[in-house]
Amino acid sequence: MKIVITGSSSGIGHALAARLVARGHEVWGLARTLPSGGSPSGPGSLRSSACDVSQWAAVAHAAAEVMAAWGVVDALVTCAGIQGEVGRALTAKPEEWSRTIRTNLDGTYYALRAFHPLLAAASRRAKIVCFSGGGATKPRARFSAYGAAKTAVVRLVETIAEEEAASNLDINALAPGAINTRLTDEVIALGPALAGQAEFDAAVKQKQTGGASLQTALDAVEWLLGPESDGVSGRLLSAPWDPWRVLGAQAAHLRNGDVYTLRRILPEERGFKW
Repeated sequence: MKIVITGSSSGIGHALAARLVARGHEVWGLARTLPSGGSPSGPGSLRSSACDVSQWAAVAHAAAEVMAAWGVVDALVTCAGIQGEVGRALTAKPEEWSRTIRTNLDGTYYALRAFHPLLAAASRRAKIVCFSGGGATKPRARFSAYGAAKTAVVRLVETIAEEEAASNLDINALAPGAINTRLTDEVIALGPALAGQAEFDAAVKQKQTGGASLQTALDAVEWLLGPESDGVSGRLLSAPWDPWRVLGAQAAHLRNGDVYTLRRILPEERGFKW
C-alpha cells in the first residue's frame, strides 16, 4: 500500500511509519520537523516532507509532491497534533487556544481535503484513520482546546463517512489510549497548577507504569487499513478497549446504528422520569 502519515517524526506517527515500512508498505511522512537518523528498516520505503499541517498551502504543496511521485494514495493516517494551550478555558491565551484548534482540527481537515483526490484514485478500497481521544468523549478540564478539537475530528469523520457512503472509502477515528509520548511529558512539566492535580497525577502514574500499549494502537491502525475492516466507517474506536478485531463481520449492522458514535443521551435512556 501507499500510505501517507501526518505527524510522522515523533510519537505514535513515528512508530507507525516504522511498523508499516517493516510490513513492506510505501510510506510518505509529513511533519513540521523531519526525523533525524536513518530510515526504518524493512522491505518497504519511507519518504518525508516538511509540512506544517495547520497551513493549507503547505499541505496542498505536500499533496502535489505525493501526486507527482505516486499518483495515488491507498491510505491516510492523520497523527499530527499538539496539546497546545493548557489551563482553565476562561483564562487561556486566546491566540494559543486558536492555534491548538488549527493544528489539531484544521490540520486533520487539510490533510483529508488535499489527499482525497489521490485516495479516490486508489484501485482498492481507500482507508483513512484520524487520531482522536484526549477528551473527545467526556470533558477534560484544563485541556479545552485539545478536547474540543479532538471531539470535532470525530464529528468530521462521521460527517464525511455519511457524505461518502457511496464511495469506495472507509474513514474512522481512533482513540489510541493513554500512551506515553511527549504529551505525557508536557503534562508533567506543566505541573498541577496548570494541568490540574488529577491530570498531573494521572500523567505521573502513567509514566511510572508504562501507560497503554503502543503496540495495541499500532495493531488497531493496521486493522483499519486492511481489508478486514472493509465497510466499517464513521466510527470512533478505542484501541485498548473496543473489540475492533471482530467488527468487520458487523459492518452492515454498524452502518444502520449509532454504536461507536457521538450522540446525545435522552433522559429515558438513563431511567429518568419527569
